[in-house]
Amino acid sequence: MVRGKADEHGDGLEPRGSADRRVRADARRNIDTLLQTALAVFATSGVDAPMREIAEKAGVGIGTIYRHFPQRADLIAAVLRREIDACADAAPVLAAEHKPGEALARWMQRYAAFIAAKRGLAKALHSGDSAYDTLPGYFDQRLRPALRTLLEAAATAGEIRADVDADDLLGAVTSLCMSAHNAGPGRAERMIALLVDGLRYGANRR
Repeated sequence: MVRGKADEHGDGLEPRGSADRRVRADARRNIDTLLQTALAVFATSGVDAPMREIAEKAGVGIGTIYRHFPQRADLIAAVLRREIDACADAAPVLAAEHKPGEALARWMQRYAAFIAAKRGLAKALHSGDSAYDTLPGYFDQRLRPALRTLLEAAATAGEIRADVDADDLLGAVTSLCMSAHNAGPGRAERMIALLVDGLRYGANRR
């Protein structure tokens, strides 16, 4: 039997698919590293930091940034989306590792860290650039359900009061974080801990 090229190297689909998957996985990791680096640079140097500084610290060429994010606003929007995703994805992880009340408390601290990161991007986010138009909807889509799930679990377990609204709680955490800005290290975290204690008041403990 004469073997064709496809026979010599398999059907040509599996290896290529595996290679493609590796390339895509590597690309995702590179983009994630780039976004993480951009957030750190924006936090220290501001949202107007040179793109070359971000590229150098991320270990990529400047062309890589512009290929994926043609405008600075595109990069900033992607950075914030990554932070929204990380905060939302933390909810089921915490729920699996801790009791409901503790999972909620830890997630609220994680959300406070998100607010701090978002505050560093405020100058850009309030610029009116259309690149940011979809971010509020994305926030609602990802973070509100994450918090509601944690709240419902904690209330069902009798670890917090049952009349807590997710929107009210998100607003309360945001307000506490903003008021604690520049008030000393750890102040926001302490205020969030006090808020969590308030949620436990009147809980129907079992």
